[in-house]
Amino acid sequence: MSFGTRLAKAVAERGPLCVGIDPHPALLGQWGLTADAAGLERFALTCVEAFAGQVSLVKPQSAFFEAHGSAGVAVLERVVGGLRDADTLVLVDAKRGDIGSTMAAYAAAYLAEGSPLAGDAVTVSPFLGFGSLDPAVEAARAHGRGVFVLARTSNPEGAGVQRAVLPDGRTVAQSIVDGAAAANAGADPLGDVGLVVGATLAELDVDLSALNGPVLAPGFGAQGAGVADLRRLFGAELRGVLPSSSRDVLRHGPDVASLRAAALRVRDEVS
Repeated sequence: MSFGTRLAKAVAERGPLCVGIDPHPALLGQWGLTADAAGLERFALTCVEAFAGQVSLVKPQSAFFEAHGSAGVAVLERVVGGLRDADTLVLVDAKRGDIGSTMAAYAAAYLAEGSPLAGDAVTVSPFLGFGSLDPAVEAARAHGRGVFVLARTSNPEGAGVQRAVLPDGRTVAQSIVDGAAAANAGADPLGDVGLVVGATLAELDVDLSALNGPVLAPGFGAQGAGVADLRRLFGAELRGVLPSSSRDVLRHGPDVASLRAAALRVRDEVS
């Protein structure tokens, strides 16, 4: 079964919310945990217990695990495995991007069957050219997984690159959207190539009408975006849009029941 099909099924059953697992040191401290691999493990596995089976997609932020070296990566492997064992889709937020054999190696790490880091999808960066992502797109299709491509992010620094105009008159961001749309052509109900588009943008300056794939919309909740912003940017139906919330939910830890209740409240708000 393709990732797009599995994602559409999960959203129909559990709503569109994506909950992030972002174990940065400040949150570890708020939970009364040490900022080391032991605290990381406690934090991350508590999140797995709270969110597994409750939302359609969970997004561990790889950088916060990698910061603890091999012990942290081992915790990330446990998070990915635990969520997948609980039939919960996992988006590994790694934002990898390179060319040739190096991109193929990243694809093997995050998308190939049998890799302990392979969730159901991974975030990737297209700014070496959309075609540089071909090994990841091909691996995703081969293994029933997906990729989410950075397209129009809400960080101020991103606009200088993403809104730059190409010789054909399109912005860089629109060329990324068009590349994803081409990869998704003919897929039903959704393609396997999604985009990352910030929910806190002042305006949606790309045309997503032909995408035929999911859109991860980070920035919901603590970063300022609400349901009205989602509808303003993406339209009333929000088909394929996955609002992503981390801090708004994670601040309710370390109690598992409180974390779960917070996730369900946000899930119901965006459904």
